[in-house]
Amino acid sequence: METLPDEDSLKLLVEAPVAHLGTITDGRPYVTPMSFVLDESRIRFRTMSGKKLDALREEPRVCIEVSRFDEVSGHWASVIVLGTAFEVESEMVEARVIEKLFEKYADAIGHPLRRGGLQPLTGLPHTVEVEIEEMTGMSSGGPLGLRTRPGRL
Repeated sequence: METLPDEDSLKLLVEAPVAHLGTITDGRPYVTPMSFVLDESRIRFRTMSGKKLDALREEPRVCIEVSRFDEVSGHWASVIVLGTAFEVESEMVEARVIEKLFEKYADAIGHPLRRGGLQPLTGLPHTVEVEIEEMTGMSSGGPLGLRTRPGRL
């Protein structure tokens, strides 16, 4: 395994379509997939009221993971971010996050002028931001070997 330079870790955070958010709620780990954007050295996302938001309010320290796996070569890369989550209260930041989410997921969401085009983004009433406090990136370093297989099988 090899350490990813910060530049490559940030690139993976920009490109990864899904992140996994780890929280603690009721003293237990809780992990959920999420759509997100990297914006101004912060991970930002929108969410509905529910267990994820309740967990963030209960314990705002979080772990976020993104990864990439090449099925042909077996090469993988992963980035883990530690930070503190908080709800965004600025309408300007919320609008910026919606715009960036739309740019990133335009192919999946569709055109904003089509019926329901922006609903997936505007239908989520809470914007959350996580400032990157610690970031660790690792990769297999090349084709799979005994020490670099996913899960080290």
